[in-house]
Amino acid sequence: MKLADASIPQIEELLRSDGLTLDFGYVKARVRSRVRPLASVLQIVYGAFPLEAATGFCDLTVTLLPQPGLRRWLRPQIQFYLEGETPFEAFDAATHLPMLEWGMNWGIAQRFTDMLLLHAGVVERDGRAIVLPAMPGSGKSTLTAGLTQRGYRLLSDEFGAVEGDSGKLRPVLRPIALKNESIEVIRRFSADAVLGPAFPKTRKGTVAHMAPDAYSVALRRTAAQAHLIVFPQYVAGARTQLEAVPKSRALARLSVNAFNYELRGPAGYKAVAQLIDQCDCYTLHYGDMEDAIATLGHLLQQDERHAA
Repeated sequence: MKLADASIPQIEELLRSDGLTLDFGYVKARVRSRVRPLASVLQIVYGAFPLEAATGFCDLTVTLLPQPGLRRWLRPQIQFYLEGETPFEAFDAATHLPMLEWGMNWGIAQRFTDMLLLHAGVVERDGRAIVLPAMPGSGKSTLTAGLTQRGYRLLSDEFGAVEGDSGKLRPVLRPIALKNESIEVIRRFSADAVLGPAFPKTRKGTVAHMAPDAYSVALRRTAAQAHLIVFPQYVAGARTQLEAVPKSRALARLSVNAFNYELRGPAGYKAVAQLIDQCDCYTLHYGDMEDAIATLGHLLQQDERHAA
């Protein structure tokens, strides 16, 4: 059974007891919570994921609990726990899903060092993955979301998990976090996009999460070979501009877009260098989503012809 097919009481019961398993591919999380509105939101943004009780091994155990005492009534807050520890201050109770997602991001970035973790969107088509590394505010998540609405498989919006030996990308499949204007951009771009509720007044403004589709969920344990590295930058009203990036400059840019590059030492450098070596690298300035997606499609076709 998928979360979308379960009843809210079923999901709430799992969250209150053993926990709900969310299998992202590379990482498996156990989620527990007594925050009642969370169940209905998880049903939307993780709707294509299996409904599983967390009875076996999980890489992360995360918990959201209401703060006790008078604060529960005067200014309700919730606390995020990772393996029983509290790495953050309590958040406003109305921001339950953003806090859960940010907390899991933090846990993955802090605890998983066996692979290079890039701050990047990753999508795949016909076995060829595009890595989209970028700093916040670049339009990375918006472009990643748009690509998934035009036939690309989503591997991740946040983490490009690079296998050290093969250079393949492992999925870390989670909902895509869209912020502020990007939310309406995606709503207008695709009527098929499944978005959860908007959460205003978070530390990143208004946030809404786009659910991964069933195809991406079904292939969440299937790695993909990277073929393109594209550094995106959204510029309102700009025409699409694609520019090749020398591999030496791409290596420097990619290393600063990694969560654990320095921590991995020589292995981190080797992983970045190997990824750069097997990919063509570009910057993409775009103001029109359809045009940007068409441009990336042409690049993949050129890459396929070159490989043949």
